[in-house]
Amino acid sequence: MAELTLETPGELDAVITRDFDAPRALIWRCMTEPALVRRWLLGPPGWTMPVCEIDLRVGGSYRYVWQSEADNSEMGMGGVYQEIVAPDRIVDIQRFDEDWTGGETLVTVELAERDGRTTMTTTVRYSSSEAREAMLATGMTGGMEAGYARLDDLLGELG
Repeated sequence: MAELTLETPGELDAVITRDFDAPRALIWRCMTEPALVRRWLLGPPGWTMPVCEIDLRVGGSYRYVWQSEADNSEMGMGGVYQEIVAPDRIVDIQRFDEDWTGGETLVTVELAERDGRTTMTTTVRYSSSEAREAMLATGMTGGMEAGYARLDDLLGELG
């Protein structure tokens, strides 16, 4: 099973890399179609995504809201697409409703396919080194890996 890797080059960036046994066009669909996003982008167990809105165009926005099954608390975030090059790259500016990240972050997701396998590289640029360190301290990679494991299952189902 693939596991994500995390690197922290410079003072502002976090770079998360994960391999998938699927073509990038299928991963692109899973990243951009709300019905599919809802099935995997959930973080740790016990969360649902009642809101998943995607206007996939430069200048278009997206909105995600997660809800805890334990206590119905919610966590939301949204952003605006800056660059879209299907099925290779998405760049967006995002912000959580509760400002976990010290302001807006610039997120770049790149998909590189080789021999039917795809490497997803996500670069998150935070507003400050303090914001990056605070986010890393939340254990965000555990939630990301839980979502990526669900994505593996979904890709197997769709592929």
